Amino acid sequence: MTKYRRGLPQLRGHLFLTDDGIETNLMFHDAFDLPFFAAFHLLRNREGRDAIVRYYERFIAIARAHDLGFILESPTWRASSDWGEKLGYTRDGIGVINLLNLRARHESAHTPIVISGCVGPRGDGYDPGIDGYDPGIMVTTEEATVYHAHQIGVFAEAGADMVTGMTITNATEAIGIVRAARTAGMPVVISFTLETDGRLPTGQPLSEAIREVDTATEGAPAYYMLNCAHPTHFEHALEAASWMERLHGIRANASRRSHTELDAAPDLDDGDPTELGAQYAAIRRRFPGINVLGGCCGTDHRHIERICNACKEAA
Repeated sequence: MTKYRRGLPQLRGHLFLTDDGIETNLMFHDAFDLPFFAAFHLLRNREGRDAIVRYYERFIAIARAHDLGFILESPTWRASSDWGEKLGYTRDGIGVINLLNLRARHESAHTPIVISGCVGPRGDGYDPGIDGYDPGIMVTTEEATVYHAHQIGVFAEAGADMVTGMTITNATEAIGIVRAARTAGMPVVISFTLETDGRLPTGQPLSEAIREVDTATEGAPAYYMLNCAHPTHFEHALEAASWMERLHGIRANASRRSHTELDAAPDLDDGDPTELGAQYAAIRRRFPGINVLGGCCGTDHRHIERICNACKEAA
């Protein structure tokens, strides 16, 4: 049963943690094979389900130790119909891990746990094109609304509190996700992928993308996030302006590598967890409204711990 759908506690300004780059973590640290980077594929057997539960519990433990809230993001970034079909799933055959049980076991008065249904882009998380087609052809808003409606509807029925569009590469698809979530009665967050220049893969500045989505949806998203870039890639794009009041979350990469370099790399670049924590804290000092903190590619529980400690000290 949903608990926070009508009032997300992270909107009150308290510090919330979330997890890291689940796919790189499971692949490089736990040695799982994730075809198409699909973490949800592990749900098909007991070993995979247990590994995902252990994964989440590491981060929940950090939040509980520091009396912070936690956003429990489902492992469903690749669980939309096009990607599921590549793995042999029918649209109705993609399972969803029961995160309600995890919340029931670990939530406390000081650590509210918000369950978010993770929605990935229809195409690739680095390229604004539709996967399998010309990279220059983007999904239209109408197509995105229809495409994402099914997965968002599953989250609504399963009792998720909210939906997060993760690694979204363009404002057009973001608008479709927001409209589908509104139809399903779900609070929605949009997290944009950024390149090394701090812009979306389309070349659009983050500020313009947020304004475009807000204008097209009457400000429907609960808030925005950014992901899949190192702080040195985007910190210059953050400014004291009204649009920054809509940005509440960061899920940065551990690595300074570009997306092209990360795609081609045979190793995991986990960067410097202490340095990353200090960079988050520096951003928080400038923009204290950013209160949802997690990681993306190459990060693990060490990075989240350092981010947590550094940002609590900064506060």
